[in-house]
Amino acid sequence: MGRPLFALIAVTSILAACSGTTVILTGDPEPKEDRKNEKEGPSTAATLGIPPGHLPPPGRCRVWIPGDPPGHQAPSGSCSELASQVPPSGWLIYRPSKSKKEVKVSVYDQKKPGVIVVIRFYDSKSGDLLREENPPTDR
Repeated sequence: MGRPLFALIAVTSILAACSGTTVILTGDPEPKEDRKNEKEGPSTAATLGIPPGHLPPPGRCRVWIPGDPPGHQAPSGSCSELASQVPPSGWLIYRPSKSKKEVKVSVYDQKKPGVIVVIRFYDSKSGDLLREENPPTDR
């Protein structure tokens, strides 16, 4: 038994004896939340986090800066023009014309401008992550 737990039991016992109240300790050294996270690991659930009204129209793109409020994001536009304007850690959001149910998000590197680190596909209505792909490599 560790010293902090022993001290807690001793102090609680003294207080209970003085008050005439019976105290039953069901000691659990770790909070339940911490144990839950250790067993299950990090959550794999991910959502887009962009309000539907702020998604680009089908066939268009939008540069999105995670953490900035929706009203402070740049307007949608041509994907070919916007691709060169994505800052480090930014996203290029593309709404395909053929598959209006999906949103394609190219996630850019935090330090290397113009480098895409992952491509994610989200459900356009629920915002749920559907799948991830590695970006094509230049050879």
